Amino acid sequence: MTAEAVRDEDPALAVTSFGPGTDEPALAVTSFGPGTDADAVLAIHGITANGRCWDTVAALLPERRILAPDLRGRARSNALPGPYGLRRHAADLAALLEADGGGGRTVIGHSMGAFVAVALAGARPDLVARLVLVDGGFPLALPPGATDGDDLDVAALLGPAARRLSMEFADEDAYLGFWRAHPAFARDWSPAVEDYARHDLDGAAPHLRSSTVAAAMLQDGGELYGPEWYVEALRGLRMPVTVLRAPRGLLDAEPLYAPGVLEGFAALVPQLRVVEVHDVNHYTILFVARGAEQVAAAADAGP
Repeated sequence: MTAEAVRDEDPALAVTSFGPGTDEPALAVTSFGPGTDADAVLAIHGITANGRCWDTVAALLPERRILAPDLRGRARSNALPGPYGLRRHAADLAALLEADGGGGRTVIGHSMGAFVAVALAGARPDLVARLVLVDGGFPLALPPGATDGDDLDVAALLGPAARRLSMEFADEDAYLGFWRAHPAFARDWSPAVEDYARHDLDGAAPHLRSSTVAAAMLQDGGELYGPEWYVEALRGLRMPVTVLRAPRGLLDAEPLYAPGVLEGFAALVPQLRVVEVHDVNHYTILFVARGAEQVAAAADAGP
């Protein structure tokens, strides 16, 4: 895999393209922290998100080098073709870590990114020393009437985050207005959320749109309900695993995991440690200090 630097809007950030050495487009990765050879933390975003969701957490860890990729089908990696799926993302990230020198790393994942982290740890335990899973990583409960992930309307479950993929916006302010109206950010808007939203935009005014490929969202979302291969990956984990739970969910209401549900997975992952993060939702656990501080502390607890 080859690497080259690419431009970012923020000169304080380093954005690198990790490519397979073929004609396939490269995986874009934002690097936070010192430009040293120290082993980097790998930070993996959620299903329609991008690597800039980690800005607030990274600012709390100025001495740690953090690699935050835009996954295949998202943001600056949206030209990478399918198929998608958790195992395809895990293979991309294994190649990224090998290009960065290999070795066991702390790997953080948020939401769907936590599932990718588990898939990576299951396939390449040599690259994962510790897992920090942020409101994700354990099979979600199927809605009534569904027997597996193939029965689900993933877009409907995600709500506004998915609906925006079919929308166009006249300018950046219109897109930021869409996110300001999202229930998750009604009382926790910040410059970090603005930077994250801007990084998602693709196209040119007056035809701006989200960079997330809808097919990627749909394929990845169907794997969050515990297919057999994924349950076996969880069962095989031997490294320390911490999961942080948000008490409110995607719409600032019902949580992704009800109280006590995560503790029930200790039968699969005996080394599991559950951390309750108060007064945050599924998104703001990364963006506000009261959530990001606990995520940063968990990420900084190991190598």
